[in-house]
Amino acid sequence: MNITTQEVKHVAGLAKLNLSEEELEKFPGQLDTILSYVAKLDELDTTGIAPTTHAFSKQNAFREDEVQDSLPREDALANGPNQNGEAFVVPKII
Repeated sequence: MNITTQEVKHVAGLAKLNLSEEELEKFPGQLDTILSYVAKLDELDTTGIAPTTHAFSKQNAFREDEVQDSLPREDALANGPNQNGEAFVVPKII
């Protein structure tokens, strides 16, 4: 593969990135190296191998939802710098 500076500029533009001249000189070679490595992976025979999303099997680590009492309003508002007993008071922004 030969990634050109023009291709790097094009992709940077799509990503709305402003690259310096130094980066524009350096990135084509680096991207070319990365893409060449990825192309080597295409040489592997993956027939019969199922696609995976994780190297190790993962299971849901979340607990079941349990209904519990809510935090009392007074406790929830206790650390607020400005509150009116029912809610936090904030400056009007509209």
